[in-house]
Amino acid sequence: MVCRSKAPLRLGFAGGGTDVSPFSDQHGGFVLNATIDMYAYCTIFAIPGEGICFQAMDLQESFRGPLQEFFPLDGVLSLHKAVYNRVVKEFNQGKPMEICVVTYSDAPPGSGLGSSSTMVVAMLRAYQEALNIPLGEYDLAQLAFEIERCDVGLAGGKQDQYAATFGGVNFMEFYGHDRVIVNPLRIKDATINELENSIVLYYTGRSRDSARIIQEQVENTKSRSEQSVQAMLEVKEDALSMKEFLLKGDIEGFTAHLGKSWQAKKRMAKAISNDFIESIFERASQAGAQAGKISGAGGGGFMMLMTSPTRRLELLSALKPLQGEIVRFHFTGQGAQSWRA
Repeated sequence: MVCRSKAPLRLGFAGGGTDVSPFSDQHGGFVLNATIDMYAYCTIFAIPGEGICFQAMDLQESFRGPLQEFFPLDGVLSLHKAVYNRVVKEFNQGKPMEICVVTYSDAPPGSGLGSSSTMVVAMLRAYQEALNIPLGEYDLAQLAFEIERCDVGLAGGKQDQYAATFGGVNFMEFYGHDRVIVNPLRIKDATINELENSIVLYYTGRSRDSARIIQEQVENTKSRSEQSVQAMLEVKEDALSMKEFLLKGDIEGFTAHLGKSWQAKKRMAKAISNDFIESIFERASQAGAQAGKISGAGGGGFMMLMTSPTRRLELLSALKPLQGEIVRFHFTGQGAQSWRA
């Protein structure tokens, strides 16, 4: 038996960082995001008599171990081991499984598209298919969050797990430790087409340490840094405003608030932007970019630039000489999927 799955990566439009505790616990968080046709993939198949095998093809990392119900998280494919540990404990009566788990992603770690969280969702979805685990969407996303944030100890928020699980354009609300509300948005096809035609997705070529940036945000919230907390409150309200612009099909209003929100987000933590990122923004602005932001925690990864479709080629030409990569994409309405091959 071979079970496969895929889960979509996401673009964060607004509100990123407000889904991170303790801010979301104290103030509540709003996030606006949308999934795109870039994915994390997982395949699970039985290997009787060969123990257990984990392979991350894109990272060129692998692990082989004896048949056992728990693996210490030692830094070697810790996400794969943590997912296996949880599944064996909670859904397979503590019985180890002779399996091979093979994964790869369309985006590198540190890309700002939620790749690590999306990979956890993809792996869980494949196990769900293999073992017929009765998990709803909220359950799957919450379990993925617990594995990554609690079991492995990677810092971050909750939006990535829920985006990968639900798919589509969503306005998400985060309250307290475990209350999440996902509001799927019914966006007109004309608005989606205009949005795709207005966005240039550019990979800067530099990954970033999201955990370090997020930890700075957490410390700023704990220390009640007035500048940082006020910036997060602005970012939260911008997510609400941008949701309304999308629903109305007002791309100009959406673009203006995206630029405003990026300026506020940069005040949340010093490491969110840097001279390298600002130099790209400057070049893009001279070539017709009306606004832009880094998707995810900041510091590098993917950059989303808004431009008039009539100046799109001019912007693409300005970015081509740089060391990064222009990435074509489409929005997708489906979340994590699994099937048997």
